Amino acid sequence: MGLTIRASFFRSVTLAASAALLMNTVPALSVAHAQVKAPVPTQQGPESVADLAAGLLDAVVNISTSQNVKNDDQAPMPQVPEGSPFQDFFDEFFKGQGGEGGNRQRTVNSLGSGFVIDPSGIIVTNNHVIEGADDIEVNFANGSKLKAKLIGTDTKTDLAVLKVEPKKPLTAVPIGDSRQMRIGDWVMAIGNPFGLGGTVTVGIISARGRNINAGPYDNFIQTDAAINKGNSGGPLFNMKGEVIGINTAIISPTGGSIGIGFSVPTELAGNIISQLREFGETHRGWLGVRIQPVTADIAESLKMETPKGALVAGIIKGGPVDGGAIKTGDVILKFDGRDVVEMRDLPRVVAESPVGKAVDVVIVRDGKEMTVKVTLGRLEDGENLAEADAKTSPTEEGTDQAEPPPAADLPASDVVLGMKLSVLDAESRKTYGISEDVEGVVIAEVQPQSAAAERRIASGDVIVEIGQEAMKTPEDVSARVEELKADGRRNALLMIANKTGELRFVTVRME
Repeated sequence: MGLTIRASFFRSVTLAASAALLMNTVPALSVAHAQVKAPVPTQQGPESVADLAAGLLDAVVNISTSQNVKNDDQAPMPQVPEGSPFQDFFDEFFKGQGGEGGNRQRTVNSLGSGFVIDPSGIIVTNNHVIEGADDIEVNFANGSKLKAKLIGTDTKTDLAVLKVEPKKPLTAVPIGDSRQMRIGDWVMAIGNPFGLGGTVTVGIISARGRNINAGPYDNFIQTDAAINKGNSGGPLFNMKGEVIGINTAIISPTGGSIGIGFSVPTELAGNIISQLREFGETHRGWLGVRIQPVTADIAESLKMETPKGALVAGIIKGGPVDGGAIKTGDVILKFDGRDVVEMRDLPRVVAESPVGKAVDVVIVRDGKEMTVKVTLGRLEDGENLAEADAKTSPTEEGTDQAEPPPAADLPASDVVLGMKLSVLDAESRKTYGISEDVEGVVIAEVQPQSAAAERRIASGDVIVEIGQEAMKTPEDVSARVEELKADGRRNALLMIANKTGELRFVTVRME
């Protein structure tokens, strides 16, 4: 198509020129030619970042690590004929590895990036850059090298803080506020891709708040600035020369940049870095609740206009709000003045809050908004408590339990929402191994293809509440379902407990 258009254009110009010659209009053509002006240069793209990069390169470092790994491979060392051109190669490769058939030690090396945040020698990088390292060496832009000491790490955000002992103050870079950055703003990444040395790339912020399932507090900045192998732990700068992100991950089928890179924003990293410097570990806030998303069906059941917030599905025993202001079934909409739009927002804003701080929490309970005050515990202490609480069970793991008998052997009511129900008494507790502290109505059978089966409700589960009302008998369940139907509800919100008492909310359609 392109060739055809170009050929047609040439023919038209030729015919026009011939006509002009026949009409003796050569001077007119000369005048027209004289009126043609050279194109005026116009600036393309952003201004040069050379001056900005020049002032930052010295603060970005290469981090080299080595790790001694025990090689359990029992294969003998290859036998190479004397005088073979490969003899030197194999001798060097297997040097110091213990010879034939032994457990040999080998050294694994890796490269990453980091940046200086304090002239005294404080350096930030990714945890995965230095994880498991026996030796950490920091290489500076001027060619000097220093051994580094690990101050602290945080696996949840993939951050690590190192300390070196320089003879004179180092060039450091300031930490900026990533919250001020907008999609489309220019950013600059500096790192050490493929071990080449300090490398500068420029791009824009492509997106904010990305969740790539890398950890519980995912809130990544996405950028198209080239980030490659070895860039991990390097800084992402704004155009003021402030660090607004720590380059951590890329999406790539080849291992090279395809313009989809992710950085931990400083709004999340700043507090973690400060804690690692001060304590050598993190001190995150902890609320002590189990949560789940608020779906459209759950929102309708709770008389909420839009699905938002985090639904409290359980309270951890011994936690900060055990027996306190927050109850199971509440929906948390705001925490310490910050909106909780999605469930995943809550763990992050709670973790960023100081331990022991009293905060206001906006919740929805019984269709009404209210504000309660809670005092936070420490997550690192609470994780052990939560794990112990989750393991609480009426029987020890590994003990023999009889298979539940068929539903016909248990007294059961009529079918409600595809479920046959029974009173939760001593016999049913024994049958299903249900904990003594679980109260409600036991589900004896779930009919296949029913509304309850769609929600993966199973026999042995216990209905604790329906529509935020406690259930004691099968008759209570039937009456509450009919009441919700009469109220025009299409779904029933059930609080379901498993045999250990772990709670979850499900919506079951009643149509």
